[in-house]
Amino acid sequence: MKYITFILIIIVLACVFYSYRPFMNFKEKDSMADGKDTEFTEENYARERKKMVEQQIIARGVKDKKVLDAMESVCRHLFVPEGYRIYSYYDQPLPIGLGQTISQPYIVALMTEMLDVDNDDIVLEIGTGSGYQAAVLSTIAREVYTIEIIEKLGLLADERLKRLGYDNVNFKISDGSLGWPDKGPFDAIIVTAAAEKIPDPLIEQLKPGGRMVIPVNNSSYSQDLLIVEKDKAGNIDTKKTIPVRFVPLVEGEKAAK
Repeated sequence: MKYITFILIIIVLACVFYSYRPFMNFKEKDSMADGKDTEFTEENYARERKKMVEQQIIARGVKDKKVLDAMESVCRHLFVPEGYRIYSYYDQPLPIGLGQTISQPYIVALMTEMLDVDNDDIVLEIGTGSGYQAAVLSTIAREVYTIEIIEKLGLLADERLKRLGYDNVNFKISDGSLGWPDKGPFDAIIVTAAAEKIPDPLIEQLKPGGRMVIPVNNSSYSQDLLIVEKDKAGNIDTKKTIPVRFVPLVEGEKAAK
């Protein structure tokens, strides 16, 4: 019995090591992807992206064709630090600096499908990060408004989105928990960091008939991915979906410059 337990511990440790391998040599000074790479061609990346969609996203049950097309068209490798491009289409999050991450591709696809966005919709994103989720949404929605509280991270993302031609993405540095009142109400709101509770301003800025997808901390020291819907009368219905793990939602003076 001792030997079986020992073998199981070794297997678990090996799995943990493999999952976190891309994080082990990360340096904050690493610049974000700038379009240069000596190991992979765009053809290689396109092939990996197609495989990602088939093996990680469709295989887990995401079916919305708009979402699948968006995930295959947006170049994730251009939204991660250059030294980690070879891991761009792996089934895991990656560090992007300043203690933040770019989400696992499947989670990006799942949350986008949960939003049920159409091409006439105006979407608010809280937590721009690298800009990847905003880019995915911009290929589906009419307009995307995205907020990042960490100034250095946000300015890099804004420049990247503009350079890559995502012209329907609007950006600002602000406390995302306060939303973007003068641009609302929104057809859909997506939050890409874990909140202690659903911020009241976001509920107020959700259009009647709209939907919000947000990870929220629960009493078990983990997080639940919630779908929040507002009916035509303004009543709120909240549905718990899957357990997730996101970086915390940064608010107010906690932001890093």
